[in-house]
Amino acid sequence: MPGPTPAPLPGPIDLHTHSSVSDGTETPSRLIRSAVDAGLGTVALTDHDSTAGWQEAFTAASGTGLTVIPGMELSTNFGPASVHVLAYLFDPLNADVVTETARIRDGRLHRAERIVERISADYDLTWDDVLAESSDGTTLGRPHIADALVRKGFVPNRSAAFESILHWRGGYYEKYYAPSPLEGVRMIVAAGGVPVLAHPATYGKYRPMDDTVIRQLRDEGLFGLEVGHRDNTDEGKARLRVLAAKLGLEITGSSDYHGDGKPNRLGENTTSPEVLEKLVARATDSSPFVG
Repeated sequence: MPGPTPAPLPGPIDLHTHSSVSDGTETPSRLIRSAVDAGLGTVALTDHDSTAGWQEAFTAASGTGLTVIPGMELSTNFGPASVHVLAYLFDPLNADVVTETARIRDGRLHRAERIVERISADYDLTWDDVLAESSDGTTLGRPHIADALVRKGFVPNRSAAFESILHWRGGYYEKYYAPSPLEGVRMIVAAGGVPVLAHPATYGKYRPMDDTVIRQLRDEGLFGLEVGHRDNTDEGKARLRVLAAKLGLEITGSSDYHGDGKPNRLGENTTSPEVLEKLVARATDSSPFVG
């Protein structure tokens, strides 16, 4: 586990990135090098439903001066919508976290298999094609299907895949098991961590989550809202800022970097040092790692 809590180092703070442990294209080591090259002072590794990249990231950051915030992007479901909760500085060995994330990863895997089976009726795509886009221990999901579709020449890039074949209106969409946002927030807090609602104004995707629901999440320990994110609408960002002020929630900003998997660039949205200091102080289990 990381050592004693340090003061945040100078430099931009990016609290949402993905490695090849989930759906990023860079290994945790390569991601850390990219963060250093981008001039970041602090980066959070937040792979989907997995902490498997933490130790590699810590090792890669040693001697660089980069601060690494261990985290995860937890999948949850709210009615028909998929809602993601960023979890920071929690106990990765917490029994409920280990059990629940394993169940979610298993659900994502079987959901991906069902999607590929449906797509294969119309496109020359096999499960082996998708597996070829992942590595051992990867949290396999739709981004790997998108990469397989790109490699087979059906779409030009991952974004195009999600805008067409993998869009929920595309006819191949499948849901998968995930806890509710309320259950997710409670679990993160019980594991000593700090939860932040990820990109909650993404093109109306989370519209079912009204102010009352977010207030309930706040009451259960929600720390903040990820307002600075390229996929949040301008109208949504304005609403979130008003809501955060009303509910006493903090505001974060992040890149949601996926390497070459998305156009998002490291440091394109950042979090203030003051908010990071509050986030670290809220955590009760672990601390940032300073390289």
